[in-house]
Amino acid sequence: MSSYKFRILIDTENDEDIFRDIIISPNDNFEVFYRAIIASFDFIGDQLGSFYVSNDNWDKGHEIALMDMGLGNDLNAPFIMKDTPITTVVRAKGQKLILVYDFLKMWCFLIELVEVLPEKFPEPELYLSIGVAPDEDSKEIDMANAMGMGQSPDLGNDIDDIFSEFGEEDEDFGGFENIDDFDI
Repeated sequence: MSSYKFRILIDTENDEDIFRDIIISPNDNFEVFYRAIIASFDFIGDQLGSFYVSNDNWDKGHEIALMDMGLGNDLNAPFIMKDTPITTVVRAKGQKLILVYDFLKMWCFLIELVEVLPEKFPEPELYLSIGVAPDEDSKEIDMANAMGMGQSPDLGNDIDDIFSEFGEEDEDFGGFENIDDFDI
């Protein structure tokens, strides 16, 4: 039986090369792999995460979620990590995955199968560690993704900037009466 050697690169704001090589059995499930990755970067592991099958452009494909979110048998329902052996989606050298950890801070790990080894490793093994992992709490919460907006809105410096698209000449409040004129 063989083993897989994956290279896992953490996406940071700096242009540092921080990566880990992990050797794991292809028969282990994705939850075992998830725990090995998180531990190799000294993260606590108390946040949700999901793997995504990827292509050469690092586009997110089918999801492999840490927890069952109750989507049933929907064809687009994610696989569940503990129920999904790695060989279910990874079969050849060069296969890419993305791991998103902590959906508020959006830690992204780019993963590639770099080698299929002939020997079997009974437990996941950290084979190579390059670079100092960032502190898990060093990243700010990504509010745009937390709110499902994709990017942070630019609200300007004051309230006038927010409504400036209308221009002052378009402001016509003539049809409105003063609220103070009503007996409420």
